[in-house]
Amino acid sequence: MSRLATLPDIMLAPNGARLGKADHPALPVTVAETVAAARAACEAGAQALHAHVRDTEGRHVLDAGLYRELIAEMSRAVPAMPVQITTEAVGRYTPDEQRQVVRDVIPEGVSVALREMWPLAGPDMQAARFYAWADEAGIAVQHILYAPEDVSRLLALSSAGDVPKPLQMLFVLGRYATPSEGRPDDLQGFLDAAAGMPEGSEWAVCAFGQPEQACLLAAARRGGRMRIGFENNLLRPDGSPARDNAEQVLALRQALAEEGLCLTP
Repeated sequence: MSRLATLPDIMLAPNGARLGKADHPALPVTVAETVAAARAACEAGAQALHAHVRDTEGRHVLDAGLYRELIAEMSRAVPAMPVQITTEAVGRYTPDEQRQVVRDVIPEGVSVALREMWPLAGPDMQAARFYAWADEAGIAVQHILYAPEDVSRLLALSSAGDVPKPLQMLFVLGRYATPSEGRPDDLQGFLDAAAGMPEGSEWAVCAFGQPEQACLLAAARRGGRMRIGFENNLLRPDGSPARDNAEQVLALRQALAEEGLCLTP
């Protein structure tokens, strides 16, 4: 069984698809830098890695070879930390290309944006077959959901048998495109939409901008899990630049402890 069959309390998202060294010198770009960032964050309390890989020019790519290299290096250097890859398209990849990288890598886990994998209303046999295949292969699929409407749609697809149950969901607070920061109050709409989620389903939150930690604490208070890192936010809660990903993880763990919010050992 995949070590990501249950969502970790804290998942590290150290780089994402859009930011680079010009945005923060400690943002990891190469496989070696990503592994080093993951090791430091693991020591600070993160339990899994949400991974993006970059080409030689620093661009986000869905490259099975680079993903396999990263997973192998993580297994060697940070064996306690499972790796979740992403199929994020960033306007560059089709649903077929997104599905193919997962088939080529067969990772422990993958995050898939519902809007990207199943972009049109109505039946999509290729998408349905992909979700069924991933379930049979033991790959933990976390569904990226950008609005409460996405949650409602996912639940409808699951109820129809097109997406296997139980569900792992990631509620995204805030936006890159607008851009806009996440707010703790944004969470309620997602939770209202998820009220009828299948038994055994789990959810987590990630949030853009300076309010990231406040949003994650709001999730923890409601029983959710958390994804943190430079993919979504480069700032401390006071607005100053964070030193690195590990500092953000450590600060979150300290804030959780101050509220008496216990994490899984």
